[in-house]
Amino acid sequence: MLRIRVPIPAFPMLLVCLASPLSPQPADAPAQGALDASGIVERMRQHDADQVKQLKHYQAIRHYQVQYTGLGTSIAAKIDVEIVFDNVSGKHFRILSQSGSKLLCDKVLRRAVDSELEASQDKAATALTPANYRFELLENVQLNGRPTYVLQVAPWHESKFLYRGKVWVDAKEFAVAKVEAEPAKNPSFWISRTLIQYTNSKTDGVWLPDRNRSESKIRVGGTAVLSIDYGAYQVILSGPQQDAEKNLPPHNPLVTVAAF
Repeated sequence: MLRIRVPIPAFPMLLVCLASPLSPQPADAPAQGALDASGIVERMRQHDADQVKQLKHYQAIRHYQVQYTGLGTSIAAKIDVEIVFDNVSGKHFRILSQSGSKLLCDKVLRRAVDSELEASQDKAATALTPANYRFELLENVQLNGRPTYVLQVAPWHESKFLYRGKVWVDAKEFAVAKVEAEPAKNPSFWISRTLIQYTNSKTDGVWLPDRNRSESKIRVGGTAVLSIDYGAYQVILSGPQQDAEKNLPPHNPLVTVAAF
């Protein structure tokens, strides 16, 4: 069974290191306005299942950045990561470059990549499904000119890979377009609060991650911001387009993830 997932970057190692002395406007109801929350979630499941069948391959260059400001200092780091997804072998990551604080590169940004692997190892436990969340339909709005449902989601249990907040669902295609939330479980004692903003966008007929921004308030002072720009995708869909895969450059995997 396919599961809808939204990755949640983690900050624990960043916070341990840094703690040391060193809204859309209301709109007319969409055409499917008669649907309740459970009906919307079922359509989301159907959409995701169709996309899994359709999506054969993609690749992109992601840009990860973290910056901490506080305690009289500001430190930052960046890494660029090649991601290659194949519907048979899964995801492969390769670090292309890094700059800034080596500590933040190693302990935060590389671990953000690793967290995607960890979350994928138990897909059922991280899925946006009734097994993990309670859903409530709040309103119908316009998002980027498209009719959209806004759902309130609350996890049934605490987990660093689940969250509570709002999910914007495209009312025509039932893809998750946007998330504003906070983790269901605080990833570290040193964090007082984390706010997450996450967007997907449609590329070559499929919905893929676009941007992710997580802002954490640190108990001892300051703010840490992790951002991910998912880059421009090269997409291959199942069918006649699959021969185009031969023209894509080779890659050397860093880690492998078994599901998109």
